[in-house]
Amino acid sequence: MTASSENLFSTESSAAPIGIIAMNSVTELGGKIDSFLVEWAKRAGYDVDSFLIECECPRFSSGDGKGFIKSTVRGKDLFIIVDVGNYNIKYDYFGHQNAMSPDDHFQDLKRIIQAASGKAHRISVIMPILYGGRQHRRNYRESLDCACALQELEAMGVSNIVTVDAHDPRVQNAVPLMGFDNVMPTYQVLKAMLKDIKDINLSKENFMIVSPDEGALNRNMYYASVLGVEMGMFYKRRDFSTIVNGRNPIVAHEYLGNPVEGKDIFVADDIISSGESMLDLAYALKEKKAGRIFAYATYAIFTNGLDKFDKAYEDGIIDGVFGTNLTYRTPELLSRPWFHDVDVSKYIAYFIEAINHDVSISKIIDPHTKIENLLIKYGMK
Repeated sequence: MTASSENLFSTESSAAPIGIIAMNSVTELGGKIDSFLVEWAKRAGYDVDSFLIECECPRFSSGDGKGFIKSTVRGKDLFIIVDVGNYNIKYDYFGHQNAMSPDDHFQDLKRIIQAASGKAHRISVIMPILYGGRQHRRNYRESLDCACALQELEAMGVSNIVTVDAHDPRVQNAVPLMGFDNVMPTYQVLKAMLKDIKDINLSKENFMIVSPDEGALNRNMYYASVLGVEMGMFYKRRDFSTIVNGRNPIVAHEYLGNPVEGKDIFVADDIISSGESMLDLAYALKEKKAGRIFAYATYAIFTNGLDKFDKAYEDGIIDGVFGTNLTYRTPELLSRPWFHDVDVSKYIAYFIEAINHDVSISKIIDPHTKIENLLIKYGMK
């Protein structure tokens, strides 16, 4: 960027006044993002208390819903933030409390876009975890949920999509004429690791990156490149003769790469779902005499609970798991000694301000210089 994000308000003209709609799935994250934007605006001499615009998506007892916005959005550069993975939001359905699914959250997003009635100057959607993002390609006769969802948003007038660590960023090919930014919070993760793990040594002799599979190779290659350390990888050997829970089961994880003996290992992926694959890798690495093992997932959702990770931590198999605040984390997860929360709210605020002022986001997307300075600060360079 041509200027630091803190003084963009005063150095560049904005496209239109900012308006932020934080859906009920991201009230905490939306509040943090708003606080950064308000602070920067006040430094630039603007008298503003909040950029947040209230909205609501109530339900009828039959399950039908509607969306409405509680103040004007006319002429606003509107940013709608949503977490389609937040299953903690519930609504009344025929007398039962029904947990919102990704489908429900996506429908509510469309309701709010409709409620804006085309009056906003521009609409950008910040959807950290992409709706349908895990169903990103077609095998045999299957739907392409994410591609269709993106096309639907484009048809509704959305100008930009900002997502974080997309399962497969090539899904943007479905909307080649719409803005699509896939953000990688590499700097925030390394900053949290160096802050929380006091004795970590990121030198080539003591530290190594391991990719959990070929799909995560690019994100792990970036970590290895900026840190100047070696990298190995696992590949999943699957049984293609059967299908379990919609996919071919993994028979074994096979390791390729340099020896891991005595080295601290960092494994990065986009999502920890059940967590079984991550634990299988940790046990396999320990068999190869690896040192401490730290896992990272942008979305640490733990669909099968935390018990197995508790045991792995107690047994010294895994030493820490890092995850961002971009999706819902249970209070139980946040209380675990092995879990480290990575705050990405300031990073998203940078993006909002850069888009609003129509300036380059290249330095936000590639934080190489910031990582270099971070390593120097901690004596790693």
